[in-house]
Amino acid sequence: MDAFDVFSRQCPSRTTLEHVMGRWGGLTLTALYESRLRFNELRRRVDGVSEKMLSQTLQALERDGLVLREARPVNPPWVDYELTALGREVAERLLGLIKLVEGRMPEVISARERYDTTRGTL
Repeated sequence: MDAFDVFSRQCPSRTTLEHVMGRWGGLTLTALYESRLRFNELRRRVDGVSEKMLSQTLQALERDGLVLREARPVNPPWVDYELTALGREVAERLLGLIKLVEGRMPEVISARERYDTTRGTL
């Protein structure tokens, strides 16, 4: 098997990384780490995502093998989303990064304030 190189534009790992690290992918994965969720539950958890973007994000993550979609044949339709084993592993790593960023926000805010003061921006 050829080695994958995310820095190569033809490498399929780049697309998967974009799905995981995009604006909604990481939030969707980490929300699903907490529990299996229905579409609207997930949409409420990932505050600010549109129905269209969440649907596209879930489809991309499902295609990459990170999310499982289970449609139950009831009326009205009941669709659940949950992480695959690979999705859980990715989400665990993202959660570590999220915790790091959240824990260091006082430093980030100070840096922003210094930058804005120096550059005269808002």
